[in-house]
Amino acid sequence: MTAPTDETLLREYLDGKTASFELLVRRHAPELHQFVLRFTGNSMAAEDVVQETFLQVHNAAESFDLSRRFKPWLFTIGANKARDHLRKVSRRREVSFDANVGGGDESGQRFIDLLAGEDVLPHDEMQQEERRRFVRGIMESVPAKLSEVLILAYFHRFAYKEIAEIVGIPLGTVKSRLHAAIACFGERYRDAIAQRIGDDE
Repeated sequence: MTAPTDETLLREYLDGKTASFELLVRRHAPELHQFVLRFTGNSMAAEDVVQETFLQVHNAAESFDLSRRFKPWLFTIGANKARDHLRKVSRRREVSFDANVGGGDESGQRFIDLLAGEDVLPHDEMQQEERRRFVRGIMESVPAKLSEVLILAYFHRFAYKEIAEIVGIPLGTVKSRLHAAIACFGERYRDAIAQRIGDDE
C-alpha cells in the first residue's frame, strides 16, 4: 500500500481527519527539528520553533495551494520562525555541522567533496567530537546568508528552486550564494588546517 502524499494528508486534515495532521507532524518534525537546530544551535529553542511552525501550518492550512508541494512550504515557515527567534535573542546564529569534513579537490570549491571525505583532518588520532568542534568553528565564521543555503542544499537536499522559495531569493542568487559559500568554507578550512599543522611543528 502506497503511503499518502503530504498534500493528500493536508487535504484530509482540512476535511476533518485530525489523524492526518498528526501523521504530517510525525513524518516531518524530526528533520525540521534538525534544520532549525542548525540555525539556532539550541535544542530547546529548536523544539519551540518546530511547535510554532506546525501551529502556523494548522492556522494557515486552508490558504495553502494543494497543487504545490507541502514540504518547501513547511520549511519556509520553519526558516522564518527560526529567524524570528534569532532576532529576539539578538545573537549570532550558530550552525552545527556534524558531518565529517574531509579534503576535497585542491581548489577547495566543492563543499560536497569536503563533506564526503573520510580523512577529516590530517591527524588520524583526533576524536570525532574534536573534529566536529573544528568544523563547527569554521562554519560559525561563514556568513549566515551563505551557510543557510548550504544547510538546505547539502543536508536537506532541496532543489535550487525550492531553496529560492524557502529563503525568499531569486534562483540565480541561490546558485551564486552556494558558490560563494563553498569558496568561503574551502578557504577557511585550508587556512585552519595550515595553522593547525604549523602549531604542531
